[in-house]
Amino acid sequence: MSLRETINQDVKNAMKAKDTKKRDALRLLTSAFKQIEVDERKELSDEDVIKIIQTQVKRRNDAASQYKEAGREDLMQIELDEITYYEVYLPKQLSDEELQNEIKTIIEKTGASSMKEMGKVMGMASKELAGRADGKRISDAVKKALA
Repeated sequence: MSLRETINQDVKNAMKAKDTKKRDALRLLTSAFKQIEVDERKELSDEDVIKIIQTQVKRRNDAASQYKEAGREDLMQIELDEITYYEVYLPKQLSDEELQNEIKTIIEKTGASSMKEMGKVMGMASKELAGRADGKRISDAVKKALA
């Protein structure tokens, strides 16, 4: 069963369980899938679905931080709840220690030795660690390792 089919099944299960928050959050996700399919006229692979979910999680995090700054704890909580529903479908994220080890390995492969070569390391790291760590974490880890 593809990731997309799993999510569609979870929407049905949430409807049967009368879990409106989960149902609505997952429906937002499926509408994002449909939007990409229509815009780009392509069938989504599991990798595409994961990228879309990561984008949605990032958007929810940004919105939650803005709501927090505005003092809207109620709206912030809705965004955070949606994130918890989405993260179930993402690959396990690397811990900080695992990320540092992966970055060290990539730096050894590329032969980078200074911040001037950060782009080379970031290119390879982004490909190898896609889905397991977001770009900001990767960037911070590369800066720390090359500093």
